[in-house]
Amino acid sequence: MGEPVGSGGLVSPQTRRRDQLVHAQRREDVMSIVSRLLNTSSGSSDAFEIVPMRRRHVKAILAIEERIYPKPWTAGVFNSEIDMARRDERHYVVGMVGTELVAYGGLMFAVDEAHITNIAVAPEFQRRGHARRLLLHLANVAVERGFSALTLEVRVSNTAAQAMYRQFGFAPAGVRQRYYENSEDALVMWVHDIDSPEYRARLDALAGVTS
Repeated sequence: MGEPVGSGGLVSPQTRRRDQLVHAQRREDVMSIVSRLLNTSSGSSDAFEIVPMRRRHVKAILAIEERIYPKPWTAGVFNSEIDMARRDERHYVVGMVGTELVAYGGLMFAVDEAHITNIAVAPEFQRRGHARRLLLHLANVAVERGFSALTLEVRVSNTAAQAMYRQFGFAPAGVRQRYYENSEDALVMWVHDIDSPEYRARLDALAGVTS
Protein backbone atom coordinates (compact mmCIF):
# COMPACT_ATOMS: atom_id res chain seq x y z
CA MET A 1 0.00 0.00 0.00
CA GLY A 2 1.20 3.54 -0.69
CA GLU A 3 4.22 4.56 -2.71
CA PRO A 4 7.46 2.59 -3.16
CA VAL A 5 9.91 3.26 -0.38
CA GLY A 6 13.14 1.95 -1.80
CA SER A 7 14.14 5.39 -2.99
CA GLY A 8 14.39 8.62 -1.07
CA GLY A 9 11.02 9.76 -2.36
CA LEU A 10 10.17 13.25 -1.21
CA VAL A 11 12.83 13.35 1.46
CA SER A 12 15.65 15.76 0.65
CA PRO A 13 19.14 15.22 2.14
CA GLN A 14 18.66 17.89 4.78
CA THR A 15 15.26 16.61 5.88
CA ARG A 16 16.15 12.93 6.21
CA ARG A 17 16.37 10.96 9.44
CA ARG A 18 13.67 12.75 11.40
CA ASP A 19 11.25 10.97 13.68
CA GLN A 20 8.23 13.19 13.13
CA LEU A 21 7.00 12.87 16.69
CA VAL A 22 10.17 13.06 18.69
CA HIS A 23 10.90 12.12 22.24
CA ALA A 24 13.86 12.98 24.42
CA GLN A 25 16.38 10.44 23.17
CA ARG A 26 18.28 8.01 25.39
CA ARG A 27 20.51 10.91 26.39
CA GLU A 28 17.68 12.16 28.59
CA ASP A 29 16.45 9.46 30.94
CA VAL A 30 12.83 10.54 30.64
CA MET A 31 10.18 7.85 30.72
CA SER A 32 7.64 7.50 27.92
CA ILE A 33 7.86 11.04 26.55
CA VAL A 34 6.03 10.02 23.40
CA SER A 35 3.03 8.67 25.27
CA ARG A 36 2.79 11.94 27.16
CA LEU A 37 2.83 13.85 23.87
CA LEU A 38 -0.32 12.02 22.89
CA ASN A 39 -2.22 13.07 26.02
CA THR A 40 -4.37 16.03 25.00
CA SER A 41 -5.13 17.25 28.52
CA SER A 42 -3.61 20.65 28.99
CA GLY A 43 -3.02 21.30 32.66
CA SER A 44 -2.25 24.89 31.71
CA SER A 45 -4.40 27.93 31.08
CA ASP A 46 -1.87 29.37 28.60
CA ALA A 47 -3.10 29.32 25.02
CA PHE A 48 -1.06 27.48 22.39
CA GLU A 49 -0.66 29.65 19.30
CA ILE A 50 0.72 28.44 15.96
CA VAL A 51 2.57 31.08 13.93
CA PRO A 52 4.90 31.02 10.89
CA MET A 53 8.52 30.11 11.62
CA ARG A 54 10.94 33.00 11.17
CA ARG A 55 14.71 33.34 11.42
CA ARG A 56 14.31 35.05 14.78
CA HIS A 57 12.89 31.78 16.13
CA VAL A 58 15.88 29.64 15.20
CA LYS A 59 17.85 30.16 18.41
CA ALA A 60 14.94 28.92 20.54
CA ILE A 61 14.29 26.07 18.10
CA LEU A 62 17.90 24.91 18.38
CA ALA A 63 17.62 24.85 22.17
CA ILE A 64 14.80 22.29 21.82
CA GLU A 65 16.44 20.50 18.90
CA GLU A 66 19.62 19.84 20.85
CA ARG A 67 17.68 18.31 23.73
CA ILE A 68 15.63 15.84 21.73
CA TYR A 69 17.71 14.80 18.71
CA PRO A 70 21.05 12.95 18.87
CA LYS A 71 22.02 14.70 15.62
CA PRO A 72 20.19 18.04 15.65
CA TRP A 73 19.72 20.21 12.63
CA THR A 74 21.97 23.26 12.46
CA ALA A 75 20.92 26.89 12.24
CA GLY A 76 21.95 26.77 8.59
CA VAL A 77 19.53 23.93 7.85
CA PHE A 78 16.63 25.71 9.55
CA ASN A 79 17.41 28.98 7.79
CA SER A 80 17.51 27.16 4.46
CA GLU A 81 14.13 25.55 5.18
CA ILE A 82 12.68 28.94 6.13
CA ASP A 83 13.97 30.39 2.86
CA MET A 84 12.26 27.58 0.95
CA ALA A 85 9.06 28.30 2.86
CA ARG A 86 9.22 31.85 1.55
CA ARG A 87 9.35 30.36 -1.96
CA ASP A 88 6.31 28.25 -1.11
CA GLU A 89 8.31 25.01 -1.26
CA ARG A 90 7.91 24.35 2.46
CA HIS A 91 5.61 25.27 5.33
CA TYR A 92 7.14 25.74 8.79
CA VAL A 93 5.47 26.88 11.99
CA VAL A 94 6.27 27.26 15.66
CA GLY A 95 4.02 26.79 18.65
CA MET A 96 4.03 29.57 21.23
CA VAL A 97 2.78 29.62 24.81
CA GLY A 98 2.77 33.27 25.68
CA THR A 99 6.13 34.57 24.53
CA GLU A 100 7.87 31.19 24.80
CA LEU A 101 8.53 28.98 21.80
CA VAL A 102 7.65 25.44 22.87
CA ALA A 103 7.18 23.45 19.65
CA TYR A 104 7.70 23.45 15.90
CA GLY A 105 6.89 21.45 12.80
CA GLY A 106 7.06 21.52 9.05
CA LEU A 107 5.98 20.28 5.64
CA MET A 108 7.74 19.94 2.31
CA PHE A 109 5.84 19.83 -0.97
CA ALA A 110 6.23 17.90 -4.22
CA VAL A 111 3.70 17.54 -7.04
CA ASP A 112 0.51 16.21 -5.41
CA GLU A 113 1.86 15.13 -2.04
CA ALA A 114 3.17 16.73 1.15
CA HIS A 115 5.75 15.29 3.53
CA ILE A 116 5.92 16.03 7.25
CA THR A 117 9.56 16.83 8.02
CA ASN A 118 9.30 17.15 11.79
CA ILE A 119 7.07 17.69 14.79
CA ALA A 120 8.86 18.51 18.03
CA VAL A 121 7.77 19.72 21.47
CA ALA A 122 9.99 20.84 24.34
CA PRO A 123 9.94 18.10 27.01
CA GLU A 124 8.54 20.37 29.73
CA PHE A 125 5.60 21.29 27.47
CA GLN A 126 4.69 17.78 26.50
CA ARG A 127 1.55 16.02 27.73
CA ARG A 128 -0.56 19.01 26.71
CA GLY A 129 -1.72 17.99 23.23
CA HIS A 130 0.66 20.33 21.43
CA ALA A 131 2.03 17.64 19.07
CA ARG A 132 -1.50 16.74 18.05
CA ARG A 133 -2.32 20.41 17.43
CA LEU A 134 0.75 20.79 15.23
CA LEU A 135 -0.14 17.67 13.25
CA LEU A 136 -3.71 18.89 12.81
CA HIS A 137 -2.43 22.23 11.54
CA LEU A 138 -0.02 20.61 9.08
CA ALA A 139 -2.68 18.23 7.78
CA ASN A 140 -5.08 21.12 7.24
CA VAL A 141 -2.42 23.07 5.36
CA ALA A 142 -1.83 20.11 3.05
CA VAL A 143 -5.57 19.85 2.42
CA GLU A 144 -6.02 23.58 1.84
CA ARG A 145 -3.17 23.61 -0.67
CA GLY A 146 -4.84 20.91 -2.72
CA PHE A 147 -2.51 17.97 -2.12
CA SER A 148 -3.95 14.48 -2.39
CA ALA A 149 -1.58 12.61 -0.06
CA LEU A 150 0.45 13.15 3.09
CA THR A 151 3.43 11.09 4.22
CA LEU A 152 6.02 10.83 7.00
CA GLU A 153 8.60 8.53 8.55
CA VAL A 154 8.62 7.32 12.14
CA ARG A 155 10.85 4.96 14.09
CA VAL A 156 9.56 1.39 14.04
CA SER A 157 9.87 1.39 17.85
CA ASN A 158 7.81 4.56 18.26
CA THR A 159 4.45 2.83 18.55
CA ALA A 160 2.84 5.67 20.51
CA ALA A 161 3.47 8.12 17.68
CA GLN A 162 2.22 5.59 15.17
CA ALA A 163 -1.03 5.30 17.13
CA MET A 164 -1.61 9.04 16.86
CA TYR A 165 -0.82 9.05 13.16
CA ARG A 166 -3.38 6.30 12.61
CA GLN A 167 -6.02 8.58 14.12
CA PHE A 168 -5.21 10.98 11.28
CA GLY A 169 -5.65 8.20 8.72
CA PHE A 170 -2.00 7.29 8.22
CA ALA A 171 -1.27 3.66 7.40
CA PRO A 172 2.06 1.80 7.00
CA ALA A 173 3.34 1.69 3.42
CA GLY A 174 6.80 0.19 3.86
CA VAL A 175 10.09 0.36 5.73
CA ARG A 176 13.28 2.30 5.09
CA GLN A 177 16.01 0.14 6.54
CA ARG A 178 18.68 1.58 8.86
CA TYR A 179 17.24 5.05 8.30
CA TYR A 180 18.05 6.67 11.65
CA GLU A 181 21.38 7.56 13.22
CA ASN A 182 21.35 4.43 15.41
CA SER A 183 20.56 2.25 12.36
CA GLU A 184 16.93 1.82 13.42
CA ASP A 185 14.46 1.27 10.60
CA ALA A 186 11.87 3.89 9.67
CA LEU A 187 8.25 2.99 9.12
CA VAL A 188 6.89 4.96 6.17
CA MET A 189 3.27 6.00 6.66
CA TRP A 190 0.87 7.51 4.14
CA VAL A 191 -2.62 8.89 4.10
CA HIS A 192 -4.22 9.21 0.66
CA ASP A 193 -7.26 11.08 -0.66
CA ILE A 194 -6.80 13.96 1.76
CA ASP A 195 -8.57 16.14 -0.79
CA SER A 196 -11.80 14.22 -0.22
CA PRO A 197 -14.81 15.42 1.81
CA GLU A 198 -14.37 12.37 4.03
CA TYR A 199 -10.87 13.41 5.07
CA ARG A 200 -11.97 16.97 5.75
CA ALA A 201 -14.66 15.54 8.00
CA ARG A 202 -12.02 13.47 9.80
CA LEU A 203 -9.93 16.57 10.48
CA ASP A 204 -12.99 18.47 11.68
CA ALA A 205 -13.73 15.68 14.13
CA LEU A 206 -10.12 15.62 15.34
CA ALA A 207 -10.23 19.40 15.79
CA GLY A 208 -13.14 18.96 18.18
CA VAL A 209 -11.15 16.47 20.25
CA THR A 210 -7.93 18.49 20.16
CA SER A 211 -9.33 21.91 21.09
